[in-house]
Amino acid sequence: MSFSPEELERYARHIVLREVGGPGQARLKAARVLVLGAGGLGSPALLYLAAAGVGHITLVDDDTVSLSNLQRQVLHDTAHVGARKIDSAAARLAEVNPHVGFTGHALRLTPENAAGLIRGHDLVLDGSDSFATRYAVNAACVAEAVPLVAAAMTQWEGQISLFAPHLGAPCYRCTFPEAPAPGLAPSCAEAGIMGALAGTMGAMMAGEAIKHLTGAGETLLGRLLLWDSLFAEARVLTIRPDPACPECHGHGAAG
Repeated sequence: MSFSPEELERYARHIVLREVGGPGQARLKAARVLVLGAGGLGSPALLYLAAAGVGHITLVDDDTVSLSNLQRQVLHDTAHVGARKIDSAAARLAEVNPHVGFTGHALRLTPENAAGLIRGHDLVLDGSDSFATRYAVNAACVAEAVPLVAAAMTQWEGQISLFAPHLGAPCYRCTFPEAPAPGLAPSCAEAGIMGALAGTMGAMMAGEAIKHLTGAGETLLGRLLLWDSLFAEARVLTIRPDPACPECHGHGAAG
């Protein structure tokens, strides 16, 4: 895969990295990545994926931009309040990198449409804020054998991992078998959220995507990273496939 002189200059700082180089940048250019949600997590992730030169980005989000989003959803701006997030994202990402293809779906991912949306992509990034949606995207990723980078956050704390049973790792449901009881996992609107935490976790999502797609370094496959931004503390936990998982049946345990 060839690059124009403009692209070579644009991606120069990646290409000089020993772990990426020209072949890694070519893999990014050939990649198709689906991002679920253009909110606090999806906003920085989308910006960094586009800047990195991912060939095609698909965004699934049925929401519109509200004023309260702007404290952390840095993809959008005041002029786009009231606009569909897929439209705000399309305009901003085209400004960041015109070489990146973009498809927006203004709909909610459901168990019925998830597989069709995910099929044909190399990686999925889940920045949704609903356990029902997280389980739906996980089930589709397991069925389609597409790796899933999933992150979540509340108040000052975030978590992130790369789930892929077909690569020997657990799936999301292995790690979180059941949704928490009502009231135990309040929304950002209820509990609050430190805006810059979204930038930290969203950038981590993009970083995991870049490493996975280029083959650089060590990803969070089989590991869960917990970040406490209030006290600047990080922990990494080893996570394993669950043979009793109703989604992947512990498929990763044999990988």
